[in-house]
Amino acid sequence: MLVRNYMHPHPLTIDSDTLVSEAKRLISENNLHALPVVENGRLRGLVTRAGLLRMGQFVLRTQDSDEFNFFVTRLQVKDVMLRSPATVQASDTMEHCLLKGQELGVAQFPVMDGDQVVGVISANEIFQYAARCLGARERRSGVTLAPLRMGTGTLVRIAQICESAGAPPQAIYPVGRRDEGNGNCDAARPVIVRFHTRDISAVIAALEAAGYPVDEAVQSELPAMAA
Repeated sequence: MLVRNYMHPHPLTIDSDTLVSEAKRLISENNLHALPVVENGRLRGLVTRAGLLRMGQFVLRTQDSDEFNFFVTRLQVKDVMLRSPATVQASDTMEHCLLKGQELGVAQFPVMDGDQVVGVISANEIFQYAARCLGARERRSGVTLAPLRMGTGTLVRIAQICESAGAPPQAIYPVGRRDEGNGNCDAARPVIVRFHTRDISAVIAALEAAGYPVDEAVQSELPAMAA
């Protein structure tokens, strides 16, 4: 899954001489999380909703009329923008985007196609990606298996067990553990399995009987079947 399929395309941009008060208005009225600062077709910086909110709160707390007047009428984006912000390419994978955001502590990225800004991706789009991966809108049931090491045919075996219990998997994938951090691909990892079923207890029993303990289980209510 590529960034271009989840980003907010054709982003609204501003130049560095834009007043901060105007940038704040544009972000609020268009329900944006960030505005790329672009001049002569080149990315120069980034202003974010969170950053402008913190700045506005600071100015209000000072209760200094001159400082407030400067903030409203004279302060420009170039004075407060994040210069040379981290970016991702439209052709990058969402996995790469997630990892880069985690490593840098960044919640918004300008999205580039070469050296041109073609989009913005933020936590909102990343949540949409996660919801799609987990089947949040499809009302799937599922289990998370206790950490196990991946061997040849492991995932196939798990899928066969679920199917034999009346729950053909809709998604199945191992996930990294929070405490891994050592790049060990052979480390034991939890496995998430998502499926549709009206009796998750039968799936759990079949998996555990086959030696795959279940750490978590979620039963989603399926729509009533037509008579």
